[in-house]
Amino acid sequence: MLRWAILGTSFISETMMRALASSPGSVATVVYGRDAVRLEDFRTRHQIARATTSLEQAVADQEIDAVYVGLPNHVHHLATSAAARAGKAVLSEKSLTVTNAQADELLGAVEGKVLFVEGLMYLAHPVIARFVEVLGDGRLGGLKAVRASYAADIWQLVNTSGGGAIYNLGCYPASFVQLVVDTVDGDGSFERGTLTATGNVSPVDANVSESAASMRFESGALASIHTAETYGMTSHFEVHGERGVLAFTSNPWLPARGTNAFEWIPYDGAAERFEVTDPLDAFDHQVRMMEALVAAGRLEAQRPSPRLADSRALITMLTEWEAATRSSLRS
Repeated sequence: MLRWAILGTSFISETMMRALASSPGSVATVVYGRDAVRLEDFRTRHQIARATTSLEQAVADQEIDAVYVGLPNHVHHLATSAAARAGKAVLSEKSLTVTNAQADELLGAVEGKVLFVEGLMYLAHPVIARFVEVLGDGRLGGLKAVRASYAADIWQLVNTSGGGAIYNLGCYPASFVQLVVDTVDGDGSFERGTLTATGNVSPVDANVSESAASMRFESGALASIHTAETYGMTSHFEVHGERGVLAFTSNPWLPARGTNAFEWIPYDGAAERFEVTDPLDAFDHQVRMMEALVAAGRLEAQRPSPRLADSRALITMLTEWEAATRSSLRS
């Protein structure tokens, strides 16, 4: 039984609690939050043994094995570092952080010391593993282009210090582009890509609220990545190769319980549909992955889920994406 400390009482922690409840191998033992009233409500509804307004007390609890960081992006490094000092495994929500300096602090705290996984939960779902299998079976030929978009009307739900659309939503299509490029063209190919971007800044919180990035990789492959937090829910993901296109027909970033699907559409020939039917959703699979990693004594996930180097390369790209977007608006 993996015993968890839950940090945060927002909607994402509610989602985590549902996933924990679905697993016979996990239990929430303590919950941390700043608002005592909201904290006690969360504890009572989810039947958690203890609640505390002290983050240090939560992560140091002797009766927990793992920490879930469901706090805003800009404090992920602080919470993760505290948990690592206490020797606890950590699952922290995406994005990794919102600056490269914070990322250095976070990764320095966990590397070689405790298990750490960035919570890009969709990567733990079997439909992504199946997609990677098909991606690598040779049918695509050389990689030519990736088109990815994720938009959702969530701006009023997220912490304004969390960085905006790029860090809240753009991390999903960007991380999938990363997986595709590194799978087809070799590890590290994504981080050597060049990037340009433009977009819009919210007049409410001065965060980037919508942006489109273009990337070019050493192989000559191109990627277009779009995100927005002021409308939607919309998702789009397709990979263009020399011989055809692999395209998701379901939302790749929210694989649901039941059937999720993608298609192979050759330029010459009949389309082929791939369906993966599973009783668990992405959050469920992420919890079970953490249980397995802890049991095996591992310090990082395995692909398709993000390894430490993948998380580092992704946050570097996200911060560059934000900087390029803001620069385009000043020119």
